[in-house]
Amino acid sequence: MSPDVLEKRLLDFFSDAQVEVIDLTGGQDHYAVTVVSSDFEGHKLVEQHRLVYDCVRPELENGEIHALKVTTKKPKKG
Repeated sequence: MSPDVLEKRLLDFFSDAQVEVIDLTGGQDHYAVTVVSSDFEGHKLVEQHRLVYDCVRPELENGEIHALKVTTKKPKKG
């Protein structure tokens, strides 16, 4: 999965998301992602991460994405 496709998938999955995708190895299978979305409101950190993993579960299960480092944030209010 290319970084652009991964970014689009996350943007489509989360409302009002801001997404950063970093290909950690250049092989398009080890990524670090940061997702900022109001969809995380009311969710514990582990639940926020689970939502991100759910978005790319098929690619994780088939090995297209081998490693995924997830950072989630709620938008700053103000």
